[in-house]
Amino acid sequence: MTIVYGAPGAYPTELDDFYVHTVTVHTLTSQGAWGDDYTPTAGVKCFIDDTRTLVRDGQGAEVISETNLTAPPYYASLFKPGSTVDLPSRTATVIKAGLADSGPLELPDHIEVWLT
Repeated sequence: MTIVYGAPGAYPTELDDFYVHTVTVHTLTSQGAWGDDYTPTAGVKCFIDDTRTLVRDGQGAEVISETNLTAPPYYASLFKPGSTVDLPSRTATVIKAGLADSGPLELPDHIEVWLT
């Protein structure tokens, strides 16, 4: 298991004070006839919002998301659809994730992850 408290070359962001939760992400690495393979990463700092929301998954179907997670952008590659996240109260599956990149506006960049 990898323990990540900041990715290599990670930089501080204006939102770091709000990342008060820590989760473990089991990134879906492959799917096969003998089951799925995951790579766990512990110590992912984030903010958890347990608000039920109707979202669209990668195929366009409407799905209920029970939790929205916000994290620093250097964790974006961990949250592939189908990956699982160990929350403080339960384990959830990634529906979709998106990067909020402000470009030249110099606003705080972050990722948003919608979980089952």
